[in-house]
Amino acid sequence: MLPPWFGEFMGTFVLILLGDGVVAGVLLRKSKAENSGWMVITAGWAFAVMCGVFTAIACGSPEAHINPAVSLAVAIKSGDFSHFLAFIMAQTAGAFLGAACVWIHYYPHWRETPEPEAKLAVFSTSPAIRNAPANFVSEVIGTFVLIFVVNAIFSKNITSLGLAAGIGPILVGSLVWGIGLSLGATTGYAINPARDLGPRIAHAVLPIAGKGSSDWGYSYIPVFGPLVGAALAGLLVKFLAI
Repeated sequence: MLPPWFGEFMGTFVLILLGDGVVAGVLLRKSKAENSGWMVITAGWAFAVMCGVFTAIACGSPEAHINPAVSLAVAIKSGDFSHFLAFIMAQTAGAFLGAACVWIHYYPHWRETPEPEAKLAVFSTSPAIRNAPANFVSEVIGTFVLIFVVNAIFSKNITSLGLAAGIGPILVGSLVWGIGLSLGATTGYAINPARDLGPRIAHAVLPIAGKGSSDWGYSYIPVFGPLVGAALAGLLVKFLAI
């Protein structure tokens, strides 16, 4: 039997490979998907989440967090933090590897793309308007919605209706699509510390042609904002017992 941390690693790897991959396709020059827009990015991330969840389950993590914010909320709800550190390390490592594979996959396109900001945007999030308090609140709200609605999807009142086997990851992917369309335009909806931190580290260390700053001054917002949102949602879910 595969250990749960391995499922978290593989699931997050697939999440970032496909998620950062769709952003690369839209932003990098001479890609066949160049300039295809926000709808393509949000849809690609939705499918990336769905595929990441299925992969995590298949590779040994039945709860398929693929997100330290989810792991924190689960630990708060259950009171069991025994897997928390191992999961966030595996998730961040998987995110780093996924981002590195995106760099390899689009290798000729980095040199063709003159804007350093576009290259960084493939790997990590940035705000539409840089306002730290507002950006932080956006990440808190987006992650709160993610955690609370995921718990609603799998709540006893819903599962008692008889959800078809395997539909859960599809519903979670649809939720992420909705968050991206409705709430994602302010900060790029990290809503996942590993999703932002792992690829940002990859951007910093990889020899990407013409890259600029990794914008570490902003990096705490997509890490701590989601954790705060997840903690609040986890406490509310625990209080409501859903």
